[in-house]
Parts: sequence; structure tokens; C-alpha cells
Amino acid sequence: MKESAAQTQKKVTPIIERLRLAYPDVRCALDFSTPWELLVATILSAQCTDKRVNMVTPALFKRFSSVQSFASARAEEVEALIRSTGFYKNKTKNILGAARGIVEHHGGEVPRDMKELVALPGVGRKTANVILGNAYEIPGIAVDTHMIRLNYRLGITKHSDPVKIEYALMPLVPETEWTEYSHLMIHHGRSRCFARKPDCAGCEILSLCPRRGVTASTLARSSKSAEFKKAASYGK
Repeated sequence: MKESAAQTQKKVTPIIERLRLAYPDVRCALDFSTPWELLVATILSAQCTDKRVNMVTPALFKRFSSVQSFASARAEEVEALIRSTGFYKNKTKNILGAARGIVEHHGGEVPRDMKELVALPGVGRKTANVILGNAYEIPGIAVDTHMIRLNYRLGITKHSDPVKIEYALMPLVPETEWTEYSHLMIHHGRSRCFARKPDCAGCEILSLCPRRGVTASTLARSSKSAEFKKAASYGK
């Protein structure tokens, strides 16, 4: 029987509570000191690990210390500094385009408005929500691959489209917790609920998870615990 919105909302609360206990210090994994630095780092994080981005940005921000300096930068120089993040030509195009748009239309300040943010090159709703939630403390649900995977496995939404997932989550998660929810789920996806061989045996929210789409063959095979055996047989 299809779960009602109220039932789903009731299920989300204990998930948040348990993940909050598991990851009490969770925050944005990208290093930044200004909204512009976070915007650049988020663009760089596409198809790249946050760890790699954090290795690249210190030299990048030392060379170009402001949005204005990026706006007048030579593409070749930026490309050389960000090459290791992958797709560096397209990322450079988006970063320089965003910088010029911010200088020309926003007085050099990264906008605090979703509509204005997504009008910038390389900025979609996910990036905009990262900026709003972490640079400006304006609640936002940032949907990445981890959010897509975990919300599906947990039975919270069947959508695979990031925008549809974002809107589906809005009435289920308290608005004041939108940013935190994104951090918790993303961190859990990196720590436990891997795309391949999820660590169901060690999962803090196993009892709350229907494990939609997870089969015995995808579970971590290394664990021999009773908890793992229980997880492997769940739903048969």
C-alpha cells in the first residue's frame, strides 16, 4: 500500500535524529571563506571529490583573490590551476562567466536569491542551494548523487530527477533543517550507504530503511555479524 505524505514525514524525523547523533559535526565538506569561494568550489566539485577540490582551491584563490580578479582572468591560467579537477575547460568557462555576471549585474556580490543564482553560468539549483544554505544560512536542499540514492533506498521518494526530489522533500523536512538534512544524507552516503556494497551491517538507520533497490549481492560481503545476516534476509 502506498505510503501517505504524513507517514513519510513521520519516518523522516527519526532518520534525521539518528544521523544527527552519528554525525554531530557534519558540515559542508568544501573549504571556503566567502560566498564566491564556495560558488567556485562547488562548480569545481562536479565529477570531482571535495578532497581534490580542497587541494586545488588554495593556490587558485591565492592567484585570484576576488570575484573581480576572476572576471578579468585569462582562461588558460585558470585552466592550468584547476586541471586536476577534470572537465577543466568547461569549469573555467562557467567560473569566469559567473564572475563576470556577478560583477556586471550584482555589484561584485554573490546574490542571495535562487532565481538570480541559477541565471549565472554553471549554477543550477543544487549549487544555488549549497550557496544559500552554507554561505548565507538560507535553508536549501542540495540534491546530489548521494541524496538521489539515499532518498530512494529509504523509500522517501521514487524520483530520480534532482529538482523533483528537492520539491518532494520540502514538505517532508522542516525548512529550518533543509541544509542540515542535505549534509547528513550526503555524509552518510559517503560513509555508509555506498552505491556499491552499502555497509548495511554498520548502518545507524538500518531499522528505518526498507532498502529499496538493495539486494543481497550489493551488500558489503565482509561482515559476518548477525546484524548483516538480518539485513541480507530482510524483505525476502
